Amino acid sequence: MRKVVERWVHRYFADDEAVALSLMLITALVVILTMSDLLAPVLAALVFAFLLQGGVNLLKRWRLPHLLAVIIVFASFLGLFFATLVILVPIVIEQSANLIQEVPGMIKRWQETLLLLPEQYPQLISEMRLAELVAYAQRESAQFAEAALTFSVSKVPNVIVVMVYLVLVPLLIFFMLKDRDELTSSMGELLPENRPVMNQVWLEMNLQIANYVRGKAAEVVIVGSATYLCFALLGVNYAALLALLVGLSVVIPYIGAVIVTIPVVLVGLFQWGWGGDFLWLFIAYAVIQFLDGNVLVPLLFSEAVNLHPIAIILAVLVFGGVWGFWGVFFAIPLATLIKALYNAWPRNVPEEALSEAEELPAE
Repeated sequence: MRKVVERWVHRYFADDEAVALSLMLITALVVILTMSDLLAPVLAALVFAFLLQGGVNLLKRWRLPHLLAVIIVFASFLGLFFATLVILVPIVIEQSANLIQEVPGMIKRWQETLLLLPEQYPQLISEMRLAELVAYAQRESAQFAEAALTFSVSKVPNVIVVMVYLVLVPLLIFFMLKDRDELTSSMGELLPENRPVMNQVWLEMNLQIANYVRGKAAEVVIVGSATYLCFALLGVNYAALLALLVGLSVVIPYIGAVIVTIPVVLVGLFQWGWGGDFLWLFIAYAVIQFLDGNVLVPLLFSEAVNLHPIAIILAVLVFGGVWGFWGVFFAIPLATLIKALYNAWPRNVPEEALSEAEELPAE
């Protein structure tokens, strides 16, 4: 057993760069597990910096100075961000408040519909069993409402934290864009001088993460806008709120689309019931999801994310469980990083393999 372990260690960790990579990965894991909440503004700024770096590079190709390009892109980002907050947030808040007010009426309508089931289908459900189900649903609804109220009250102090983030995140974004080369070179000075594998993985992941963040942002905007236009034309209640949920659902591959389908279907049923209007809503929503998965995603990401769907779902579950929202958002880049590390990891050929290769006759 000891020899097996020694051979394995010699094969994968005899190289100095492999040891350095291992220490870096362990350190990163410890930092994520212990300081993820504190690093939230840094991660948010990093996402936006990746998103905006393409605009800076474009302006620099037009012969603009680096600082001027950063100022133009950063000012445009701030203007668009705050304009979105001013226009979109009040609409979403208003529609959310209206939806919460209508929830009791929706529950009452469902109860009235359920009470007719024993008369229509006496062989499937009895009045006693239905009464038990209704009582159980009422208890669960009351507990959910209490939990939601407690959650909202507990989050009131975090308004101050949000205000602080609104100041910190833009500052971090600006300096990440302005001093990108200096920050990268400073980090490189802490690494070994001979690092071909690290350089290979860094170049690949820098491109992968940049493409992923920009592609995902474009996907959120396109899917959310298309959903809002479609729902508004169909006259769906809470069109802006539902469109926002559908747009944000693309951040979680596969799982997000399934989860957001529930409020879309429920709102359609409460508004129209089982009828032609609800059927058109369902068809339109299915077409949006189909075009997103089969046209938009391949067009935006191309071969940037070459992972099997099972690997993507496992990455979402594992990294989301370990790291929360940021684990879900970065699940695909992190899975791609693991794949890149595995492919590029320095390996020493075992001595037995070398001796066997030397004994083979030359052709």
